[in-house]
Amino acid sequence: AAGIFMWFSGQISQHPACCTHGRCLLSFLSAGASLSPSAAESPVSIPVAARLGCGGPFLNSSDCLSLCRAFIVWLANGETIRVYKMTKKDDGSFTFTATSGDFPKKHKAPVINIGIAETGKFIMTASSDTTILIWSPKGEVLASINTNQMNNAYATVSPCGRFVASCGFTPDVKVWEVCFGKNGDFREVARAFELKGHTAGIYSFSFSNDSRRMATVSKDGTWKFWDTDVEYKKQQDPYLLLTGKCEVTEPCRIALSPDARVVALSSGTDIVVYNTRRGEEEERFLAVHGQCITDLAFDTNSRYLVSCGDRAIRVFHNTAGHRAVVEEMETMLKKTGNKATRERLEQQISSARKALAAIYGKKH
Repeated sequence: AAGIFMWFSGQISQHPACCTHGRCLLSFLSAGASLSPSAAESPVSIPVAARLGCGGPFLNSSDCLSLCRAFIVWLANGETIRVYKMTKKDDGSFTFTATSGDFPKKHKAPVINIGIAETGKFIMTASSDTTILIWSPKGEVLASINTNQMNNAYATVSPCGRFVASCGFTPDVKVWEVCFGKNGDFREVARAFELKGHTAGIYSFSFSNDSRRMATVSKDGTWKFWDTDVEYKKQQDPYLLLTGKCEVTEPCRIALSPDARVVALSSGTDIVVYNTRRGEEEERFLAVHGQCITDLAFDTNSRYLVSCGDRAIRVFHNTAGHRAVVEEMETMLKKTGNKATRERLEQQISSARKALAAIYGKKH
């Protein structure tokens, strides 16, 4: 599997090759087929809902738009961006139909990432040169961005649907705001902020669900955790919260849990999970796949971590996230005397401990 998606009815998934909510999962193969697969070796059983053959072209990148019950793919053989509409049948499975007319060919290099804004207002495509295009849902180019990063290694749309970001050969992540007027019309793409501090090119980065935190991983052998809840329109720069050392083997991907409590890092065929309170290693999974891991994502509730590589998808319980909730809530519990607050915190601690007990089969 080359990429994975999870989505649910009524929302738009936004991550290129990794879209997360958890009710459904869509994967695509680089051999030219997109499917919702079974994951028998994972802790979560995923029944097949539908399979789609893309007619032979190499399917390289994809994203899912659930509000319109559609998903978008880039077919390398024809250098084409194509939209497939999904229709749910009475038995719960899906049928897929290609819409008439592909997006016009505007990229001069292969497309490496596709993203859809949570607002449904725009689509982003990034190619392997330095180009990012912002499209309307109807396939009209709204803006073109030159990232000036020598080449694009990774690009995505933030979960809030306001930002697009990219990384590449240079040691920074660049973030832009896609601006719309009060009437909903596109206005401009404006520079928001940059993440600077690495000493070599950045492999990958990830947003938290509210886009107030970000994580990056670099060829310099470090990952960094950032506070991006800043007034960038007043030229305020993001704050570096912590730096951790890590092993980096290409391809290397990083995923920040939606609640920003956990960072997962894939390098080659291995996955390492860290907490973001102190940057400590929590879990290490070796040789997860027979071939290099191509994608990594958390579900929106931060309960599961999903990876793909070779022809398999692995689903992991986010035990580090549950432990982080217990630790964080216990710290807050010691500092508050408010009865209602204490009851709420105690309930969250109890829920996290029950989740851990269910996973490990013992008391935690």
